[in-house]
Amino acid sequence: MLICIFTGFASGLPLYLLLNLVPAWLRTEGLSLKTIGAFALIQFPYMWKFAWAPLFDRCAILPWLGRRRSWMLVTQLGLLAAIAGLGQLSPAEHLSWVVALTALLAFLSASQDIALDAFRREILPDAELGLGNSIHVNAYRIAGLVPGSISLILADLLPWDQVFMITALFMLPGVAMTLMVREPAASAGAPRTLRDAMVEPFREFFSRHGVRTALLVLAFLFFYKLGDSLCTALATPFYLDMGYSKTEIGLIAKNAGLWPMVIGGIIGGLWMVTLGINRALWLFGVVQMVTILGFVWLAWLGPAPSDATRLVVLAVVIAGEAVGAGLGTTAFVAYMARTTHPAYTATQLALFTSLMAVPRTVVNASAGWLVEGMGWFNFFWACFFLAIPGMLLLLRVAPWGGSGHVIATARSAPETGA
Repeated sequence: MLICIFTGFASGLPLYLLLNLVPAWLRTEGLSLKTIGAFALIQFPYMWKFAWAPLFDRCAILPWLGRRRSWMLVTQLGLLAAIAGLGQLSPAEHLSWVVALTALLAFLSASQDIALDAFRREILPDAELGLGNSIHVNAYRIAGLVPGSISLILADLLPWDQVFMITALFMLPGVAMTLMVREPAASAGAPRTLRDAMVEPFREFFSRHGVRTALLVLAFLFFYKLGDSLCTALATPFYLDMGYSKTEIGLIAKNAGLWPMVIGGIIGGLWMVTLGINRALWLFGVVQMVTILGFVWLAWLGPAPSDATRLVVLAVVIAGEAVGAGLGTTAFVAYMARTTHPAYTATQLALFTSLMAVPRTVVNASAGWLVEGMGWFNFFWACFFLAIPGMLLLLRVAPWGGSGHVIATARSAPETGA
């Protein structure tokens, strides 16, 4: 469980830097909402990481560290350097270089996720998937307080190059964890050839479920987080447009969700042990969907001078979103881990999390155009209705009375090609 804290923190930091700190940086440098929204396309590596994940299943880039730890270390060191280097650029003068470096940062972050997800799945037994992934998700979101809170506060006090340098140093705990842990015993069974690593994970998944059911599972992975992901795509610019300062966003908007998120996530993870992953997806998904309405309320109130009441309203909205998204993500990640076959952990988890990233990458890229065309109020209502299809798909992929048959099927599937 302690290791899951470090995997979550290391995984969440670079993503939240792209989601929170970079948009705030670009906005304060005078870029338009359309340009900032289009930056979501830079996150394409999160969608396509399954394409190079077989390489992570097949070999180790640093053999003396093992398959999982070697890829973890190389990507973490690369992320530290890329984050620090980003602050040396000016968006107004070097936009093309900013695009290139943020794209590299996204690629390294997606690659780190491949290794960390496989590592975490291999150290957690099935009975601990709910709790372990709950802790991972909470640490993942706590990491967002660094670029989304600490770094924003520092941006009011320090130049941006120093802000990015300090933010980069928060990758060091992940590096230390990678050097201190042991390689999982399960990772010793690598596929014999690269072709096996590329073909067998997909063949096994579709043959296990059948094509129709497998496609429904993949559709569910796309839709379950769609509304929640889209509603927070431009959260920081939204708060700025509502009249809040960067310091208020850092102190109130970000920290307001911390303890409700942590407490709710841990309770959700413990509850999932007895509740089961299927029922958790239903209950937590409803909470995740309903809390989107808090953004509708805040947009309806509109911009106004900040006072105590307005800050309380913002804190309530953010706390609700943090609880809903945290619970939904906890159940969702546990479901994805349960659906993998142990012989192809990295590739199958990369495929599932790639689909999870499609809304954040492709759909969220249109957020700027949607907001400018619809306004914030109608935009958040649209996000609420986009959350419904994922809930309806639960009827087929995770029925309320289901007993977790995916686990049993996955564990009994033949380990061909490995």
